[in-house]
Amino acid sequence: MQQDLRIFLADYGSRHPEDVLTVDEKIAGEDVAALAMELAVRGRAEMLVCRKVAGLDGTPLVTNVFASRRRVARLLDTDPAGLHDAYQAAAARRTEPRVLADGPVLECVSEGDAVDLHDLPLIQHFGSDRAPYITSGVIAVEAPSYAPGRAGNLSYHRSMVHSRNQLATSLHSRGHLWQLLSLAAERGEPLPVAMVIGGHPLFMLAASARVGADTDERDIAGGLFGAPLDVVRTPRHGIRVPASAEIVLEGVIDPRQQADEGPFGEFSGYSSDRSTHNVLTVETVLRRRDALLLDVVGGNTAEHLNLARIPRESEMAEKLRQRFPEVTALHYPTSGTHFHAYVALRRSRPGQARQIMLGLLGWDPYLKTVVAVDEDVDVSDDSQVLWALATHMQPHRDVFVVDGLPGSPLDASSTADGTTSRMALDATRGPDFDGVRIAVADESRQTARRLLDADSRA
Repeated sequence: MQQDLRIFLADYGSRHPEDVLTVDEKIAGEDVAALAMELAVRGRAEMLVCRKVAGLDGTPLVTNVFASRRRVARLLDTDPAGLHDAYQAAAARRTEPRVLADGPVLECVSEGDAVDLHDLPLIQHFGSDRAPYITSGVIAVEAPSYAPGRAGNLSYHRSMVHSRNQLATSLHSRGHLWQLLSLAAERGEPLPVAMVIGGHPLFMLAASARVGADTDERDIAGGLFGAPLDVVRTPRHGIRVPASAEIVLEGVIDPRQQADEGPFGEFSGYSSDRSTHNVLTVETVLRRRDALLLDVVGGNTAEHLNLARIPRESEMAEKLRQRFPEVTALHYPTSGTHFHAYVALRRSRPGQARQIMLGLLGWDPYLKTVVAVDEDVDVSDDSQVLWALATHMQPHRDVFVVDGLPGSPLDASSTADGTTSRMALDATRGPDFDGVRIAVADESRQTARRLLDADSRA
């Protein structure tokens, strides 16, 4: 499979032209996010290609790539129903990267005083954002020799330009990069890193993988591609980055340096100024000669949420099915940001739904609410889950709460110490439920659709 973002865009556009919306009119940066959000309101999720965005000096912008589960599923040669299994199977085929001597990202190299981050093509997404932000930046780091047992890492971190050669960034996930930076701080050393802006969607999906500190997400990317990730080494620190990336910023994060950063429109739907206030000093800029900007629409959009939650869903679905074969489907709805999950299961022994929900609430630290429903309820449809809650659940009997657990640092409702409570709602029918769901014959549905289609043409 080709690993070049541009080849993906050209190929996908030719095979699925109905799923790509090209905007030739000149628009403002904030219009881009508004356009993606308006598409969602209308039940649409096309990939957006914006050719004339104010402030980008002619740089084309591509965004909303991950807004559609069907589009992500196509990347893995499956459909939305098979997405979890296809992702897990591909990610399990971990393959080490292949190091190349050269690649398109090395076409233009700037170092030292020639670095000026004000030249980067960036847009401001929301009026509440502090500044234009890098939303698609994947920070790559190699495993330091002083950290045995740890692998290299890929991870997302929002970033804004702080000065000519510095980015202010938040390592808000407190994940493996944060841990490696802490180890570097103990030694009094900066941590060499490289930020990739504009990689193939499968590379970006791999960067969202939830794996242990002993697994490098670049190996996951190889599994998703079905071939080793083609990489080049950055000139100064030798960090492996995709050979066909659009832009790469190489430098160091010094744990002693701090800079103001935020607010920024986060997945919760709120502009968050909660930040680690780290500084990435850029020493080298690598870029393609005519680099385009691959953007991720921030906020509580399907684009932002899908990129992070599809790997999480896939991992949780596999864990649940291994332990509980009664589980038939799992879905994290956009309406719940990262805090809700719906799980469907076949009718089983009393207490099974509770046990399954406890598993989810214990395994996923972001989840606050889990709803269990029967297998004939479509968990991808909020209205069906709400119907199940309305008709199957008795609050005094079917709800339980666990408190004092660690939660997301970006949860606007979490306590001062970062803990949260978690709730489980059993909306399954139960063994003694007395009721038969109404049914509409397929022939009647087809007749209704034919009549309405005929009316719309008139």
